[in-house]
Amino acid sequence: MRAVRIEEFGGPEVLVPVEVPDPVAGPGQVLVKVVAAGVNRADALIRAGVYHRAGRPPLIPGVEAAGIVAAVGEGVTGIGVGQRVMALDGVNAPGFYAELAVVPAGQVTILPDAVDLTEAATLPVAWLSAWYCLRSLAKVTKDDTVVVKAAASGVGSAAVQIAAEAGARVIAVAGSPEKTAWAAELGAHVTLDASAHPDDAEVEEVLRLTGGRGADVVLDTVGGRAFGRSLREIGHGGRVVALANVALEPSTVDTRDFYPKNAAVLGFQLTNLQIHGYDPRADLRELADRVAAGTYRVAVETVLPLDQARAAHERLERRDNRGKIVLAVGEN
Repeated sequence: MRAVRIEEFGGPEVLVPVEVPDPVAGPGQVLVKVVAAGVNRADALIRAGVYHRAGRPPLIPGVEAAGIVAAVGEGVTGIGVGQRVMALDGVNAPGFYAELAVVPAGQVTILPDAVDLTEAATLPVAWLSAWYCLRSLAKVTKDDTVVVKAAASGVGSAAVQIAAEAGARVIAVAGSPEKTAWAAELGAHVTLDASAHPDDAEVEEVLRLTGGRGADVVLDTVGGRAFGRSLREIGHGGRVVALANVALEPSTVDTRDFYPKNAAVLGFQLTNLQIHGYDPRADLRELADRVAAGTYRVAVETVLPLDQARAAHERLERRDNRGKIVLAVGEN
């Protein structure tokens, strides 16, 4: 089968198209014919050798995909050959940058007919992360003001819509006027151009926009120094959810920025959540049903063929994208 493999850790140039043997589904596993694979920050970290669960090269990246069930292993029930599915597996890292991938049956979710496979390939990581952080951790309600950082990213564009659907007032923070305008199209009530409000100016603007009270929830998808700003932007009894450190730098904080507010700092890491027993299928089914009903707009900005995985990573790391980048792997 065709695949893209990492022969050594490094930049996007180490993503090499190769031919490798077809995998075979074992007991409890599902063989998925991959139609589309989402491109994520986790993939770039795996490629660079800095992801917490990255194996050793040679390895095939890719932690989410959508496709068709090609075979099922012994003991698998409820999933049949030919069904349209989405799959997630950052725990065992089967590698979805390939025409075929073997996945534990518990990480495979059957799709409604109305959901496009290219869109479905973006749900298991970015959308599921935003959904879980806002619904299960922050417990966002219609009475909340929610700040979404990097609102034009895959997670951010999902979070804007999920928070808005919950009835919350959404303040979208993004890195350019074009990106903030796009976040407004997705449902943000107020936008903040981070390029025009660097560092403490961002904090001051969030406080101004909330009448000095601070936000009820801040979804921090950036990390590093931005996390310290998130703590200062939160109001009394608020919640900061930290789910990434794409800045790849330490987050230096002053505890006085949150403990006097009786605020909560909540961490989220999808892979570790799964390791400790989280079954994503119910949440993914609910997400897929909302997409099928037209409640959410899945923002797929760029679709590239599998052998252009390098270009996909380059675009991701330049932060040029608004929404998700997807690799087209096989035919539907």
